[in-house]
Amino acid sequence: MTDLSTIYMGLPLANPLVPSASPLSRSLDNLRRMEDAGAGAVVLHSLFEEQIDAESRELDECLVFGAHSYAEALTYFPEPAAYRLTPDRYLDHVRRAKEAVGIPVIGSLNGVSRGGWVRYAREIEQAGADALELNVYSLPTDPRMRSADVEQTYVDLLLAVRQQVRIPVAVKLSPYLTNLVAMAHRLDEAGAAALVLFNRFYQPDIDLETLEVVPRATLSGPDALRLPLRWIAILHGRIRADLAASGGVRGAEDALKALLAGASVTMLASELLVNGIDRLRAIRRALGDWLEAHEYESVAQLRGSMSHQRVAFPSAFERAHYLRLVGDPTPTVAGGVVSSGRPAQPSPRPELPVD
Repeated sequence: MTDLSTIYMGLPLANPLVPSASPLSRSLDNLRRMEDAGAGAVVLHSLFEEQIDAESRELDECLVFGAHSYAEALTYFPEPAAYRLTPDRYLDHVRRAKEAVGIPVIGSLNGVSRGGWVRYAREIEQAGADALELNVYSLPTDPRMRSADVEQTYVDLLLAVRQQVRIPVAVKLSPYLTNLVAMAHRLDEAGAAALVLFNRFYQPDIDLETLEVVPRATLSGPDALRLPLRWIAILHGRIRADLAASGGVRGAEDALKALLAGASVTMLASELLVNGIDRLRAIRRALGDWLEAHEYESVAQLRGSMSHQRVAFPSAFERAHYLRLVGDPTPTVAGGVVSSGRPAQPSPRPELPVD
């Protein structure tokens, strides 16, 4: 039987399918259903520091952070009075979640100030979380602020949290960084156990009738996977931190692509919000069926075999592939895929990893 197990942040998981932070994890019954359907672990919904009393914050004046910047906080929340969890209620939920399920429970913290990140990271650990995911999104608007200063804040926050907790810490990154590979290396050196690629933020829109700025949060589709797929493939084997694919994982095929690129786990929320938690069961079954049909003995054997360092033509993950596409004067479209017009080269089966 094919071994679907994986290791994420040092935690043994039965399989790489991990429901990511979403309102679904607010219910203990939902958490039990996720475990029954085959989730390898679960990331709880975020504790937003905006939900913490103002007097408990130590405001960090070096950055302006986007408040309520996540689709998680906007699209599916009930009315404000219902979703304003106090920190105590969130911490109690962590404790009860650990009692309710046997799979790893990962806390999620969306902070504004360094003081808030450190304090509540420690309390989430004390509540029993197996690991912690930091959702970092800075929205600097000061034209005098350098990009290096913005990126340094990510590293400083991670270092401050790691000094206070012993559980593994993941950083969920934005793709909008000047040099993602360099940033990944710095976070790896600072002790990140994993990098989650990527966070999806709402993009504001303008309502022409009310003349108000309104959020337009949308669920991710399969095409959203291409961005994390590229960067996971490029980073695999270059950093010690595990890599998690987030965004665009809607089925077993998407999960398999992410694993081939080098992800240790694949996170999904949109698919479960649309088609229900039991959809996990079918994805897990299809994942195992594909591995068996293609004669893979385990997820470990598959992982990273199509990464940047392993493929025959690594330029496929770089700009050179784009240049080849647009350089042909007669590109064609077949089956929805742009072709250069040249005969397709046979694609050998990826060689198996040696590590």
